[in-house]
Amino acid sequence: MRIFILAGEPSGDRLGAAAMAGLRELRPDVTFDGIGGHAMTAAGLESRFPMSELSVMGLAEVLPRYFGLKRRLNEVIRRVIETRPDILLTIDIPDFGLRAARAVKQAAPEIRCVHYVAPTIWAWRPGRALKLKGVVDQLLALFPFEPPLWEAEGVPCDFVGHPVVAEPPATEAEARLFRTAHGIGDAPMVLALPGSRRGEVERLTVRFGEAIAQVAARRSGLRVVLPAARPVADLVRDLSGSWPVKPILLVPGEDPESQATKRAAFRAADVALAASGTVSLELSAAGTPMVIAYDMAWLSWQVLHRIVRLDTVTLVNIVSESRTVPEFLGPACRPDLIAEGLLRVLAHPEAQQHAMRLTMERLGQGGPAPGLRAAEAILAGWEVDQAARRIQPPPSTRVPSGA
Repeated sequence: MRIFILAGEPSGDRLGAAAMAGLRELRPDVTFDGIGGHAMTAAGLESRFPMSELSVMGLAEVLPRYFGLKRRLNEVIRRVIETRPDILLTIDIPDFGLRAARAVKQAAPEIRCVHYVAPTIWAWRPGRALKLKGVVDQLLALFPFEPPLWEAEGVPCDFVGHPVVAEPPATEAEARLFRTAHGIGDAPMVLALPGSRRGEVERLTVRFGEAIAQVAARRSGLRVVLPAARPVADLVRDLSGSWPVKPILLVPGEDPESQATKRAAFRAADVALAASGTVSLELSAAGTPMVIAYDMAWLSWQVLHRIVRLDTVTLVNIVSESRTVPEFLGPACRPDLIAEGLLRVLAHPEAQQHAMRLTMERLGQGGPAPGLRAAEAILAGWEVDQAARRIQPPPSTRVPSGA
């Protein structure tokens, strides 16, 4: 079996690596081609170009890189059509991945197209569902409420669980050890997470520092820990250098146990200040209360806030059907407002505990690993597809539709 796999974000890279492991467990003969990041490379993929070239979000951010993205899109399409894999597996980045799938399906309809991470039609742009018919043979969903929505639109969809439930959280002992190793002791600790994309890091890091400084003025002894995503580690270091409260910087590559250290930091924190995204689920798994703050380019915000169908963007709020995690988005992403939110959560951290536990339960905690569930769903769909092709009559004997 040959699979062309395409990811464009760090979160998609992790999904891809887990799915690759699951597929190898179930089909030892499987081989992979495509584009991925560090996790997928470690799993055995030789990426055709750096995944970071596809990691861009927002209209204003995409426009300057449009021609480069278009060139890479055409390159991917040509490669898939030339090599004719059994499956094209696109992971997240729907605008890029689904364009590739559409072109592949038109040129080589026999290639099965699977898209991992069902587009969030429940949040915005519900019309996207119509565009997937005839393009995607199968969707893999991270959230349990998504398959019925897609099935109603005529697109097969399987819930495979969220990868956050497969990651082992740090223990309380590891959290205490982290505090001791970094001289934090029993001091109040804020975990700052300004994102993994260059644009959001540039926009949020200074504001996060100003907000934390205001909290420190009212909570003596406050300590700050700042994990930096590998692609933006140098930028985070530069921008946080001017923070009034100097953070403890955690940089992948500088610590041989960086993932374990990061998990321990998540568990050790009293509160987290995070950019919007899947990091809220990592915090939920660690049991760490949070405040979400996010801003984007003016044009991107003007477009996005008019089309979003929900009153919250935080996944913990959405999955738990609560509104316990405070958000400061767009014009509200101001240091003074963020600081007040952090102080409220520090005063009453227990308010989010039920929502976080319910979120993890609904995402599949305690069940099979999502990577294995994804692999099982991919192979089951492919086998059904192969069986249907074997029993189809030759074209000359088929009964015309509608006859």
